[in-house]
Amino acid sequence: MTACRFFAYPTADARALFGRDWDPGTPTGLPVVCLPGLTRSSTDFEALAEALVARGRRVVALDFRGRGGSARAPVATYAIPQEAEDTVAGLTALGIPRALFLGTSRGGLVMLHLAQSHPDLLHACAFNDIGPVVETAGIARITGYVGKAPPATWPELVEDLKAGQGALFPKITAADWERYARQIYADDGGVPRLAYDPAMAEAFKAFDPTRPLPEFWEAFDALAGTPVLAIHGALSDVLSQPTVEAMATRHPGLEIYTVDDQGHAPLLWDARSQKVIGDFFDRADPPR
Repeated sequence: MTACRFFAYPTADARALFGRDWDPGTPTGLPVVCLPGLTRSSTDFEALAEALVARGRRVVALDFRGRGGSARAPVATYAIPQEAEDTVAGLTALGIPRALFLGTSRGGLVMLHLAQSHPDLLHACAFNDIGPVVETAGIARITGYVGKAPPATWPELVEDLKAGQGALFPKITAADWERYARQIYADDGGVPRLAYDPAMAEAFKAFDPTRPLPEFWEAFDALAGTPVLAIHGALSDVLSQPTVEAMATRHPGLEIYTVDDQGHAPLLWDARSQKVIGDFFDRADPPR
């Protein structure tokens, strides 16, 4: 297992944010930067990072403000433009001017923002179950659990996750559910707790499932000259097949990888997914 270095960096508003850095020693090309989902953190990328490091890639994964090891902040700053600027600050602190990006869910929306605000950062982009159109059904489901305290014990939490997300991950094992729970939640003396600021739920109070969400096609079109991989959970309620097809129409070079029997968002634990992602990055930036 490759050693992972933990690092912290300051933001313009003096928040201390956290990240992880897996260094292969002698990188074969550009680093991979991984950006997590709404309430998730860099722990989501541990398995993928190990696989990419084995191919010679340096991997950096960031915790957005208020998540994981990063400091909490005013609720108004839990916003995609701010998270994009925080990402730039983190990469500047590491001396990374250009990279290969993978974003899961919210992380992919941050990538779309960067495509317009800092296009030179993005050498290639892999979107994990997110696109320019976000389905309201998925956001309604997410709104139902954001900010809510978990059950008091890990076994209860695992059962709670199965009840809420079992239809999205019908084929993962009992051990996988335990792993998934511990990837999402923090352990506080044997008790599960939220690994993010519960105040994040404030951002969803105005959500109306009867109204369509804003679309991000203009930002996606800014990636016209950039290699793009769309990873699509076959059971996703956030990224639809019509959106994936529209992405392919607007970006003729788009690569599509469908993860069978998984919804939002694909876990990226399996060797096949890791190979697809690694091969995509190697085509975009051939090892040297």
